[in-house]
Amino acid sequence: MIDRRTFSTALIAGVATSLFGRSSKAQAQPAVSARNVVLVHGAYADGSCWSEVIGRLQPVGLKATAVQNPLTSLADDVAGTRRILALQDGPTVLVGHSWAGTVISEAGVDPKVSALVYVAARAPDAGEDYAALAAKFPTPPANAGLVKSGGFAQLSEEAFLKDF
Repeated sequence: MIDRRTFSTALIAGVATSLFGRSSKAQAQPAVSARNVVLVHGAYADGSCWSEVIGRLQPVGLKATAVQNPLTSLADDVAGTRRILALQDGPTVLVGHSWAGTVISEAGVDPKVSALVYVAARAPDAGEDYAALAAKFPTPPANAGLVKSGGFAQLSEEAFLKDF
């Protein structure tokens, strides 16, 4: 398990590569530098989990925005992410952690999105079934600490601290 500073540093490196690197698609077109970064949280978290990352992106001149997804369905999370993308003023790097890998795959078809960054996340194709993809991999250890109630789930404090 990595600490928050290492996680934050690794994410900054990934975003920087996306902002200033070139993909094969970008080589066919003039490079456009993204100045916007939209950060999407995973399940069992909220937008505040990106606070340290935002604090490191803004001082270098990037507009960083965290999405506050409802975590009620994939469609709702994609809609929340699209609302934030609509507010961006140009090319945008879309970053997703954990469950948000699926969210950014769906929302990433937006023409403003210049790059997708997956942080400890699955990277399905748009429209690919999350449950079918998840079945191909071992169950994450944190799932042993799921507490379910009223159709929702959260991690126990112990599972969150140990595995998330």
